Amino acid sequence: MPPNILLVRFSAMGDALLTTPLIRALRQRHPEARITVLTKAMFAPLFAHNPRVSTVIGWEPGTPLRALAAGLRAERFSHRLDLHGSLRSHALRLLVGGRWTGYPKHRAARTLLIRAKRNIYRDRRPVAERYFDAARSLEVTPDAGSLELFLSRGAIEQADRFLAERALGLRRQLVAVAPGASQFTKRWPPHHWIALVRQLVERDNDVVVVGGEAEREVAAEIAEVGGAGAASAAGTLDLPGTAALLRRARALVAGDTGAMHLATAVGTPVVALFGPTVEAFGFFPYHAKATVLQRELACRPCSKQGGPACPLKHHRCLQDLQPAEVLEALRKLPR
Repeated sequence: MPPNILLVRFSAMGDALLTTPLIRALRQRHPEARITVLTKAMFAPLFAHNPRVSTVIGWEPGTPLRALAAGLRAERFSHRLDLHGSLRSHALRLLVGGRWTGYPKHRAARTLLIRAKRNIYRDRRPVAERYFDAARSLEVTPDAGSLELFLSRGAIEQADRFLAERALGLRRQLVAVAPGASQFTKRWPPHHWIALVRQLVERDNDVVVVGGEAEREVAAEIAEVGGAGAASAAGTLDLPGTAALLRRARALVAGDTGAMHLATAVGTPVVALFGPTVEAFGFFPYHAKATVLQRELACRPCSKQGGPACPLKHHRCLQDLQPAEVLEALRKLPR
């Protein structure tokens, strides 16, 4: 009987996208399998048009887990993969019952690296490949492919309409920038973004600033310096529309954020700016056309996911990365 597989990854956007190499491998190894993905409702569109996925369950935060668990129990899954490893996913495991498998999060090694700056990581694999440990009994291995995101015609039309209305990317190369991040210390300073956009437009590029509702104000401020050669899509397009917009871009400049992985999933080259986080954590661009810019500082890493303020009050990890370096990295990116 073909496997009936449940994959659970509630959030965040980048972490959810990093499950797609495993999903691809599962479908290739078990073409008749039923593959169900459970994620937060806001990230369900990342899988909605993925032909490798049989069913997508979008969980609304605040909805009781008991009701969700009751529905999952009725599905009689043969394999239950916890790709989150959080308190919520462990609670769900208890409520659903049955045998579950997970993946190594290396919390002790990560904590020692942050607090004592000692790197004892033996597992150098990216997180996308660590996920495969949860599916060990299904006999799958990573291929050489990257992340995947399948776009609907509606998403593509939404992005094309946005660009056409603003006459962006029609005659000049389009570059996307993503200034936002969930935590302050992961954000490149606004004055650097402003300088970068100004110079990109002066060098005959068009620029689109992407982000969510939380970035609407700063994105508008950054786009303003580009005049008619720049526009903000932050808070305007939905997640698939933003992905389609990134696919139209020559490249994306972003921090260690979901937008970086979103661009990778649609095949857009990336210049990634890493500050408080490091490669050992496993979240560098995965099998992508990418350049990572970072500073080798004694204080890095200072946290696992960034924080509200630099512990040393200087934020040099990102302050020291200059727009000129980003421009040079963009120039050298492979097509």
